[in-house]
Amino acid sequence: MTAGTCFTAACVQLRTGDDIDRNIEAAGHLIREAAARGGQFVVTPEMTHLMELASKPLFAKTVSQEQDRGLKTFGALAEELGIWLLIGSLAIRIADDKVANRAFLLRPDGGIAATYDKIHMFDVDLADGESYRESKNFRAGERTVVADLPWARLGLSICYDLRFSYLYRALAQAGADILAVPAAFTAVTGRAHWHILLRARAIETGCFVVAAAQGGQHENGRETYGHSLIIAPWGEILAEAGKDPCVIIAEIDPSKVVEARERIPSLSHDRTILSQAV
Repeated sequence: MTAGTCFTAACVQLRTGDDIDRNIEAAGHLIREAAARGGQFVVTPEMTHLMELASKPLFAKTVSQEQDRGLKTFGALAEELGIWLLIGSLAIRIADDKVANRAFLLRPDGGIAATYDKIHMFDVDLADGESYRESKNFRAGERTVVADLPWARLGLSICYDLRFSYLYRALAQAGADILAVPAAFTAVTGRAHWHILLRARAIETGCFVVAAAQGGQHENGRETYGHSLIIAPWGEILAEAGKDPCVIIAEIDPSKVVEARERIPSLSHDRTILSQAV
């Protein structure tokens, strides 16, 4: 990449519930705060306007992209504030029995610059008895997405994608300088792996990582980890949230991407390895 101008990134940390209008209002308030504090590129978490696991209420509350009032509100807000706004994801109805977990990159004119559907579905049984089957209601995406910001190139991902390092290597090799990881990590997995995985993705790729998270006890009983992070390409944590809804900000210097990759040029050192059973 060619080193670009420094800019300010912000993460909006939320505690989304099951009332879409209330969630839109809460997110909007913190997006405004982020812009007031100088945020030029603002990221919200996964499931920004609805945290709903059960099929019946999920399908009752979701609509198509064209009809989604949250997307319209956030587009208007991006235009009003003159910011690049990544809505980490919204639940968007794509069929009678399926929803997309879809991220939206919104331009300062309110238009959609890019969308990304979460590729890896969170289908797990945790040791504490929690069980999740995201694929029951959500359809997995099938394509990686790298989009242009004025200052650098952005690679998109969502939450559980974080555990698949090949995705981030592919994004970096496709030109990404910044990796967005909006998430709703569980409290259990977050305590164990959130910081480690995010710092690893930054170090492996020489990218900045901007990870806006859900945090706290939600109305549906789910507890998420919080700790939104902004991480530099060498692995340093530039800003970190706690558990409650808030805004964190950090200056992004794209020249640090060049610097990290010159020090450790591992993105150009891939080799084809043949495995052999013994």
